[in-house]
Amino acid sequence: MNEETRWFASDNNAATHPRIMEALARANVGHAIGYGDDPITARAEKTVGALFGDGSVVRFVLNGTGANVYAIGCFAGQGDAVICTECAHILVDETGAPEAVTGAQLVPIHTANGKLAAHDVLEVIETYGDTHKPKPTVLSLSQPTELGTIYSIAELKELCDLAHAHGLFVHIDGARLSNAAVGLDVDLKAIVGDSDAVCFGGTKNGLMFGEAVVFMPRVAKALPDTARLRKTRLQLASKMRYIAAQFEAYVNENLWRENAAAANASARRLVEGLEKLDIRLEYPPQTNAAFVRIPHPVAEELRVKRFFYDWEGGIVRWMA
Repeated sequence: MNEETRWFASDNNAATHPRIMEALARANVGHAIGYGDDPITARAEKTVGALFGDGSVVRFVLNGTGANVYAIGCFAGQGDAVICTECAHILVDETGAPEAVTGAQLVPIHTANGKLAAHDVLEVIETYGDTHKPKPTVLSLSQPTELGTIYSIAELKELCDLAHAHGLFVHIDGARLSNAAVGLDVDLKAIVGDSDAVCFGGTKNGLMFGEAVVFMPRVAKALPDTARLRKTRLQLASKMRYIAAQFEAYVNENLWRENAAAANASARRLVEGLEKLDIRLEYPPQTNAAFVRIPHPVAEELRVKRFFYDWEGGIVRWMA
C-alpha cells in the first residue's frame, strides 16, 4: 500500500496496524481449541473487561453490524422499541438488520448534531406508553455520534439515568469509542457512563477485523444466555483466537488510545487548514471526522484525488 492509495472515505479503509499484524502472526502457530475455548481468548476477555469494570462480560464478534444486532437483541425483541437518532448507524447503515433479526422496532428522533436530548427521549417513552405501540426497551446511543460529536459525561449520565428510571437498557454503538475517549481525554469506562451493553470497536481503529461486545457489570448477573445468543446471531467465530489476539494487543499495548489519538490529531490538522480557507464546518469537529459543504464541481475534482463519501443534505464527510 503506497501513499497514493490513502484517502478520506472511512477509517475502516485504512491498513491494519503493524503491531496487530504481529499479534496475528504470534497467534498463528499450532492448533488451538475453537469457538473461544483457547487461552488467548480467555486472556483477552479479561484484559478488555478490566477496562470497563470488574464483572464485565466480554464477547468477541465478527463485525460492527453484528455487534449491534447481537447486543440489542439480548434486551429487545418482538413488540419492543429501540430509541435512536435519525442518523444512527443501526437505522441508516445496517440494511434493516436490527429490526429484521430482533423483531424490535427502531424509533428515530430528530437531532441537530447527532446527539439525543433527554426531553426528546422522555417524550417518546411517554408517547409509546399504550398497548398499540411497541414498548420502549432499549435506548441506543452512538459514542461518538455519526456526525463526529461526543456526548459529554454529564449528558450521558442524564440519558442513562432517564432510561433506567423508565426500565430501558442503554446500548452504545462504540465503533469509534476510542476516538470519543481521546476526544474527552477520559478512559473507556468513563466514556460509556452507566450504559448496559457497549460495542467496543476495533476495525475502524487499526484492527483487521473483529469487535468486542461488553456487557457492563450492572447487568452482568441478569443477562440472558449471551453465549448461545451470539451463536444464533451468527457472530460466533470458529477461530476466535484471531479476534482475541488483536484485542489483547490493542489493549495491552495501548493501541486503542494511540491510534485514536493519531486519527483525531490528523482531523484537527485538516480542520485547521479548512479554517484558514474560511470553509465552515457543519458540526463541531470533536473526533476524527470533518463535515463540510462545498460546491459539487469542487467535490468531484477533489474526490478524484482523494476519494471520500457524500453525506446527507449536500454535505461531504472527510474521515482521518
